[in-house]
Amino acid sequence: MMLSCAIVDDEPLALDLLETYVEKTPFLQIKGKYASAVEAMKGLQEQPVDLLFLDIQMPELDGLEFSHMVIPETRIIFTTAFEQYALDSYRVNALDYLLKPISYRDFLEASNKALQWFELKNAADGTVDSAGDDEYIYVKSEYKLIQISLKDILYIEGLKDYVKIYVETEARPIMSLMSLKSLEERLPTSRFLRVHRSYIVQKSKIRLIDRGRIVFGKEYIPISDSYKQDLQTYLNNKTI
Repeated sequence: MMLSCAIVDDEPLALDLLETYVEKTPFLQIKGKYASAVEAMKGLQEQPVDLLFLDIQMPELDGLEFSHMVIPETRIIFTTAFEQYALDSYRVNALDYLLKPISYRDFLEASNKALQWFELKNAADGTVDSAGDDEYIYVKSEYKLIQISLKDILYIEGLKDYVKIYVETEARPIMSLMSLKSLEERLPTSRFLRVHRSYIVQKSKIRLIDRGRIVFGKEYIPISDSYKQDLQTYLNNKTI
């Protein structure tokens, strides 16, 4: 499996060193390197990548701030000269962090962690059968196994150990005994987005947002602060 990647660092020597590391790693393919987060903002919008090596301390816009603007499909490995930033890096859901000066051994270990993450995700996505518009999943509900077409899903609500799947073609939601997190891991992130700890929505089904809530008919889906940036990034890319 090949992972596309980019590097963001305001230190030229660090940029060159990481580029050298990428080039000697068989499963990594560099798509861009940027001397600032501001420069990377435009480049990554035009050419998104799987993996981003992102420096934390940079002028204008630091790496932690910029990480909230990166699309959720891109995973991040932070690079920093200060160990106290390690905790902050995990708070923004980074895969790993590298402490400068970075050895190739540490770089390769972090990169392998990213590769394993993508392989596991692809394996999870493999539970969804793809056949053009006929992509679907099977869920267990009331001792039955029900096929649900992904294109028909509006949103999903999590209720402790249960989920309620709201489908355009069904008058009532389909209930299944599973956690929202386990279902989220099996849905393609290109189509579905977590907007609240209790809700996942299908991006293409978002027709109206009113006062910070997504409207589906008479239902209003809240958008929590911790997921607001991911939604805003998606909307920014679609707004004209």
